[in-house]
Amino acid sequence: MRINHNIAALNTHRQLSSASAAQGKSMEKLSSGLRINRAGDDAAGLAISEKMRGQIRGLDQASRNAQDGISLIQTAEGALNETHDILQRMRELAVQSTNDTNTADDRAELQKEVKQLKDEIDRIANNTEFNTQKLLNGDKGAKTFKDETAAVTSKTGDFGAVIATTGITNGAASTGEVTADDTFVVKLTAYDATANTYSYEITTESTGASATTTGLANAAATQITVGGGIDVKLDVNNMKVGDSITLVTRKAENAAGGTTGELTFQIGSNSNQTLNVGIESMKTADLHINKVDVTTSARATAAISTLDDAIKTVSAERSKLGAYQNRLEHTINNLGTSSENLTAAESRVRDVDMAKEMMNQTKNSILSQAAQAMLAQANQQPQGVLQLLR
Repeated sequence: MRINHNIAALNTHRQLSSASAAQGKSMEKLSSGLRINRAGDDAAGLAISEKMRGQIRGLDQASRNAQDGISLIQTAEGALNETHDILQRMRELAVQSTNDTNTADDRAELQKEVKQLKDEIDRIANNTEFNTQKLLNGDKGAKTFKDETAAVTSKTGDFGAVIATTGITNGAASTGEVTADDTFVVKLTAYDATANTYSYEITTESTGASATTTGLANAAATQITVGGGIDVKLDVNNMKVGDSITLVTRKAENAAGGTTGELTFQIGSNSNQTLNVGIESMKTADLHINKVDVTTSARATAAISTLDDAIKTVSAERSKLGAYQNRLEHTINNLGTSSENLTAAESRVRDVDMAKEMMNQTKNSILSQAAQAMLAQANQQPQGVLQLLR
């Protein structure tokens, strides 16, 4: 028998420590309801869970964003409903004024009401707001542009060097960027009949005189996008030694300074998952009714047609807003479903199975109690040595 090291007691103590640690973890999981309380519990599971949590919170916020968007649209649509009623009243007055039973004084009184109604339409357009943002004054229209000149500002590319190509049939194109009002000359400087080689030289030229354009009479305008650029391509054919072609960059209208006035609703949990909503101006000038006049029968007749067009415009805008609202309502439903399903997936990764963990906790509790009892027995074994001394 050996008494310096009680191997049985050491083994039992190790088992007791293991059971106690496992019991502590089970109690932590049961008390928190989470299977993963720290990265050490499941490093990969924690990373997946946190990513899912970010998506879930993003989906929930996107749903709230969509609800706010609906509120904004309802605010604008409610104001347009009143504008519709005003336009209908103005049309009614125009129809009344066309009747020759009215005197000039009668029509003057009708015009007074028409003027007040026009002022009210402008007031609605200028003062309808949501969270201090004006909705119907044109600021939230589809697009606005700012006109500028000298759009070509890049100065990259080397036009001062000689560009030589061998084999014109398969020659490579040379490109570069120029600035507004720059003038360049393409000149055929040499031709080697033996080597079949052409040499071109592009140089700048400042003459101080106005240039004459040839072949531009039927040039068509080119539509470009906001922030886009313009590419220029030159095909050189049938040049003789000493011939020159002058390239002149003309000032262009700059659309790079353009801005979009549309409202952008973030309706997804990730970037670029947005909905752009444009609300056009509903001022009398933009509805073309600011000069409506019913002081004569002829003017009142013309006013009826003008007001019909205005009513159609407002109807189209209200229909568009209604379509946006319906879309956002479906978006909210979809976001709710996505959030629910993703929450269920995240729960399977991170939440604890209470029944299973209770089973583990009970097992570890029994093992811990048994280990304590066995440790007491192991500690009694060395006492048997004393019997040998009697």
